[in-house]
Amino acid sequence: MAGKNQLKTSISIITQFYPPDYAATGQFIYDLAGALAQSGFDVSVFTGMPGYAFRQTDVKHQEHSNGVFVRRTGSINLMSKRIRNKLVSSILFLLRCVIKFRHKNIRGSHLVLTSAPPFLGLIGWFYHKIFGHTYSCIIYDIYPEVAVRLGVVAPDHWVVKFWEFVNIKVWNRAESLIVLSEPMKQLLVEKNKHLAEKIHVIHSWADPKFICPIAKADNWFAKQYDLDNCFVVLYSGNLGRCHDSRTILKCVQLLRDRADIKFVFIGNGVGSQIIKTAIAADDLTNVLQLPYQDREVLPFSLTACDLSLVSILPNVGDTIAPSKIYGILAAERPVAVICPQDSYLREMVDQGDCGSCFDNGDFQGLANYILRLAANPYIKERLGKNARKLLKSHYTMDQAIPQYIEALGLKDRFVSSQPRTQVLGSKLKSVKIDQNRKK
Repeated sequence: MAGKNQLKTSISIITQFYPPDYAATGQFIYDLAGALAQSGFDVSVFTGMPGYAFRQTDVKHQEHSNGVFVRRTGSINLMSKRIRNKLVSSILFLLRCVIKFRHKNIRGSHLVLTSAPPFLGLIGWFYHKIFGHTYSCIIYDIYPEVAVRLGVVAPDHWVVKFWEFVNIKVWNRAESLIVLSEPMKQLLVEKNKHLAEKIHVIHSWADPKFICPIAKADNWFAKQYDLDNCFVVLYSGNLGRCHDSRTILKCVQLLRDRADIKFVFIGNGVGSQIIKTAIAADDLTNVLQLPYQDREVLPFSLTACDLSLVSILPNVGDTIAPSKIYGILAAERPVAVICPQDSYLREMVDQGDCGSCFDNGDFQGLANYILRLAANPYIKERLGKNARKLLKSHYTMDQAIPQYIEALGLKDRFVSSQPRTQVLGSKLKSVKIDQNRKK
């Protein structure tokens, strides 16, 4: 029996993005992999060389980090803003994965595949088909649905039909599918009702120990960029094709004569380029744009503001789930969400009483809300405290990890006798109880 307990379940996670990359997908996998390792599982990650943080040249091809063995592919880095280059980079990464995972010791006991890049699930399907290897998929974005909704490709295009065919094949053979919101689950079930029983909805998280409230007066980041003596509205992260940059831009233009209010944009994306062009054309003096910041800077950049923004376009709310909102909650800052009426984000904000939501295009309402908070700091403080309270009660890693262990089918496999395991075990029981109560 003792000999049996020495065998750990080995989990291999495949994701194109992983720290030091800034991509949110990689950051969450970093947390997930580390937590699973602490729970007694033997975890390895196969990933690409940095694509977002590509200027970082001291990244090792193999290393032990955060309790996880990380392997990075040596494929050529073609990351850029051009979709064609991103596609080529993804294909190269996919091919490298197929080659590397021929070896059983690299595949481990169970494969976990992310949706970055979108076709990554094919690796799980292939090795299940050939060797009966088990796998699970974590779906951060539902493609090709996102591309269709954004008008990038027609719904009847052969690429879409082929992509949908591949998705169904991959999803049908997977042990489990993990999505980030209930609308995403509903969309998958609409595509194939037989998937319902294997889909698990697990929200993302933020670490309240890593991101802690910091007053702007004590925040070096706020002082460095002269943000400590004005009301700061922050948008941090990717401002891409799925995000409502137009409503934000019009709000900025509406308040551009208010010297006591400053808008800060950190990150990149198509929307960021729109903001950059508008700044150059309109000479918006109350706007600051900064590139992605290193992970270590995040606790300071997220707390260098008085209000943070989240935005999503009306027709993509069931295909993606904005992850930036969790860091905002941890930072103890109120949030203003631009989203459609049926977005699950509205329920989250209402439940926590931690901000306000606005219809797409309602830049006047957003501007009025900013002016209200700027004039009433006590309201801002109350909403911020509510935000952090909401995160700690519903959206932490300690609450998510037991659900991942359940979803990945790892609950009954070997778990070490570390103190954290006992906590996770009790949490697993509580998760089961809560699920039964909901039923």
